[in-house]
Amino acid sequence: MIDFTRRSMIQGGTALAATGALTGPALLEWSKAWAQAAHWMPEKGAKLTLLRWKRFIQAEEDAFMALVANFSKATGVNVSVVNESLDDVQPKASVAANINSGPDMFWGLYSLPHLFPDKVVDVTDIADYLSKKYGGWVPSAVAYGKSGNKWIDIPVAYNGNMQNYRKAASEKAGFKEFPKTTDAFLAYAKAMKAQGTPGGMALGHASGDGNAWVHWCLWTFGGNLVDEKDKVILNSPETAKALEYAKQLSETFLPGTASWNDSSNNKAFLAGECYWTGNGCSIYAAAKAQKMEMADDIDHAYWPIGPIGRPTEFHICYPIMIMKYSKFPQACKAFIAFMMEAAQLDPWVEKSVGYLTPGLRYYEKNPIWTSDPKLAVFRDVAERTLTAGGLGSVGEKAAAALADFVVLDMFANYCTGRDDLKGSMAAAERQAKRIYRS
Repeated sequence: MIDFTRRSMIQGGTALAATGALTGPALLEWSKAWAQAAHWMPEKGAKLTLLRWKRFIQAEEDAFMALVANFSKATGVNVSVVNESLDDVQPKASVAANINSGPDMFWGLYSLPHLFPDKVVDVTDIADYLSKKYGGWVPSAVAYGKSGNKWIDIPVAYNGNMQNYRKAASEKAGFKEFPKTTDAFLAYAKAMKAQGTPGGMALGHASGDGNAWVHWCLWTFGGNLVDEKDKVILNSPETAKALEYAKQLSETFLPGTASWNDSSNNKAFLAGECYWTGNGCSIYAAAKAQKMEMADDIDHAYWPIGPIGRPTEFHICYPIMIMKYSKFPQACKAFIAFMMEAAQLDPWVEKSVGYLTPGLRYYEKNPIWTSDPKLAVFRDVAERTLTAGGLGSVGEKAAAALADFVVLDMFANYCTGRDDLKGSMAAAERQAKRIYRS
């Protein structure tokens, strides 16, 4: 009878979570039942440390910490959470992997676990469990999660990087909707600058926003870092066209984007200095939370499509991994599985106000995607995104190219005039060939 009750509570939690029915004591009881019936039993005396990227939406972090508290109350395992900026997660994880000491888990960006696939715990059991229960993983999640035949991380969610723009200024510039093609986008950017309402995107080492827009630009003009066999093909006519377009676009940016990091455009937009940019929905969420008048004027749009004729969006995947040096791998597995259950993840996604889009198909039904039309474009980012390897594989070399900002620096060097067209491509090509050499 006890086992039946536990199963009922766990299965019922999946259905009830989306309606908000599981809260307070009911959610805690569900958590305790889950912990007693889970496939992964924490080691005696387990204590965990998780290093994650620093939140951009306070409500997201609050919901996550509530989830952490639920896990600790249900299992007795204390979980200490360390927050670092997006750009600091990768180097800290790399150091920990090298010295075999540090946080038990890292929650990072893109293909970070592929930098050191032999230093992380096989989590195929968790991935298979979640896939069977929650409708399967989208293809990009499989690409990011697997190394060979095993899963080396769990792709928790994606941060959709879409175009954020001010509607009134856009209409004043002659655009009733955000441009759908690269030609129209350039005309839009020029018109917005001409009337004193410019936009801008990061050309500094912004792991999220900077990488997102330059890869979109490279791919939409048919350029690629490598081909299907991971052969470097960056130095090409298509890459040259992408760079020439980006330079024209960057000439419309407000000053300072050459040094922007991932928080710079958020600050500039909310300060009324930037009127369009590539970003998650965190700008909109902050404007709403602060009850700013501009919240009603903000909207989101898909990235324009270029000569290649299809979407080439690049959204941030947030994979979580367990380090092999951890003394408590079963406790880590229990925590990851717990956080991905609907009773925990559904309310967390809602509190993130659309900032997090899970890679499991079940969560496409979360009510956040229909609660506000301005968030609708973020629902399918896990399905739409291309992956860090582009045409090539998602592995250690693709992860290294991203971590070293090969493509971003190439665009920045040309757009800022630090190098000419041929020099920018040649330098990036040499760097890419060093990374991709056999």
